[in-house]
Amino acid sequence: MSNGELYTILTNKAKKGKKGGIVAMVKGTNAKKIIPLIIKHISNRRRNLVKEITLDMAPSMNEIAKTCFKRSSLVIDRFHVQKLAYDAVQSVRIKYRWQAIEHENEAYLMAKNKGLSHKQELLSNGDTLKQLLARSRYLLYKNNYKWTESQQERATILFEKYPEIKTAYEISRKLGVIYEKTRDPAVARLKLARWFREIELTKSKQFSTVMYSFIRHTNTILNYFNNRSTNAAAESFNAKIKDFRRKFRGVRDLDFFLFRLSKIYA
Repeated sequence: MSNGELYTILTNKAKKGKKGGIVAMVKGTNAKKIIPLIIKHISNRRRNLVKEITLDMAPSMNEIAKTCFKRSSLVIDRFHVQKLAYDAVQSVRIKYRWQAIEHENEAYLMAKNKGLSHKQELLSNGDTLKQLLARSRYLLYKNNYKWTESQQERATILFEKYPEIKTAYEISRKLGVIYEKTRDPAVARLKLARWFREIELTKSKQFSTVMYSFIRHTNTILNYFNNRSTNAAAESFNAKIKDFRRKFRGVRDLDFFLFRLSKIYA
């Protein structure tokens, strides 16, 4: 099982007096392969008991859920929604980083052609412009009150030099506030509409793309605010499996790997 391979594992709930186990394992998330397996191994009566499913925005997962669990409410997990906003912020940062790299290369060649030594400009915190943009990556994922002293200093310089990055960061954080402080779906809908309006006013290409993705999945995104359900536990378990696999630098014997997983985590 290589790092690039994804597997969908179907499990049965434990019967009385017996442990549940893996009933099928399918490489990838191909709906045409997974749907028949779910229908075969899980009865329609039991599937109808499922009230809510958290998932990402992948069309295949949506098709599986709608086909096999027709009475369930679909909820797009907040992690996947917020990740789109974080990615938009990083996209703006990366755009300016490439510009800084290009500018630095041009300055170096110009100095070389003139027989001069090229000296890079150092900012007040000791970073070059290129380093500032590279080292700002992780602070843009965090709330500003969680920044370290050096991150605070770096963010101040970054936002002063690149107002567009500051605007993108503030927009992404406002989405986080909506998720953290809103409990009513109707209120969440109103707040998201205002958030969309703010994006339109900024005319950010990156966030416009995010907004249209949200509009396509509005109802399933808003379903989160009914019960605030999340698949964080599944994501955590997936991270544990990846870390377990990483320690052994991949897996050759898949059956033995699954056996060890069941012994450690089951």
